[in-house]
Amino acid sequence: MTRPISARISLSALQHNLGTVRRYAPQSRIAAVIKANGYGHGTLRVAHALQQADAFALLNVEAAAQLRHAGFAHPIVMLEGMFTRDEVADYVAQHLIPVLHQPEQLDWLLQADLPRPFDVWVKLNTGMNRLGFPPAQLPQLLAQLQASANVNRITLMTHFANADIVGGADAQLCRFSSAVAGLDLQSSLANSAALIDLPDTRADWVRPGIMLYGASPFAERSAAALGLQPVMTLQSRIIATQMLQPGDSAGYGSLFTATAPTRIGTVACGYADGYPRHAPTGTPVLVDGARTRLLGRVSMDMLAVDLSQLPQAGVGSAVTLWGEGLPVDEVAQAAGTIGYELLCALAPRVPLLED
Repeated sequence: MTRPISARISLSALQHNLGTVRRYAPQSRIAAVIKANGYGHGTLRVAHALQQADAFALLNVEAAAQLRHAGFAHPIVMLEGMFTRDEVADYVAQHLIPVLHQPEQLDWLLQADLPRPFDVWVKLNTGMNRLGFPPAQLPQLLAQLQASANVNRITLMTHFANADIVGGADAQLCRFSSAVAGLDLQSSLANSAALIDLPDTRADWVRPGIMLYGASPFAERSAAALGLQPVMTLQSRIIATQMLQPGDSAGYGSLFTATAPTRIGTVACGYADGYPRHAPTGTPVLVDGARTRLLGRVSMDMLAVDLSQLPQAGVGSAVTLWGEGLPVDEVAQAAGTIGYELLCALAPRVPLLED
């Protein structure tokens, strides 16, 4: 019999969240970020649901080729650009848009013998200090790119380190605005947090990521409050029950010890499925739609939940680990991490079911 765990993916929620992006930034074009296997939801599945996006944003050529093979003609922005000189030819063949962020990539592009020019995005490092050219180098970069027969349209971009904090993007936005003043070029600044909170960053292109998948980019605001719907619901069932007496412990390390008679349920889900091993006792779980809590240490294939207040629950009862009725951000916060990590860490062995 098939193990009962699965992740249900709501395509209607994806489409709803794309519509929410448009309501926040009606004048901008949307480059939907579907990197990391669509944040764990499946690249092709997400792309089909988000066909109304104006472009897609990815990381690796293989994923982009998968979209092209499936018939997608959208612009595809490659957020880390070419990794080797040889990839320039792949970019031309697949009609991809590189994000240029280091001198080596610029050299590879300018020195290539290409059959046609292609669009590029140029990333400026305004304070994230991860990728990007110093803003002071922009005039020289543009002179080289605009003089090259390999280059068509140029879009300028940056990425914010603290857009989820009040005032956290101010300095970076100021640096970017100063660098591009007077230039007649398109730009892209806003990630999910900036797109929601910072109207001045809703430029020609916005780059929503986590909000498309129904999670919040903010620690103190829920996805529902932002008008978003959960896309992934990780679900399983109880496969066994145990009755603990005071002093009995459960799980590896005996991290939970009962202080009163406690009925527990064993759920077919563990860290090998992508559930965080470090989630502590008290992490919320739904059993048959009722809220309860995780007990003890998460093991590779199983975890325990408290059934003491759920006399109707037993073997076969439905369990929601996160998703509909239980925001992934709430589970992540209890586990000391973020919703992004939980969604992206879903294991390949968990079947994805479209809803």
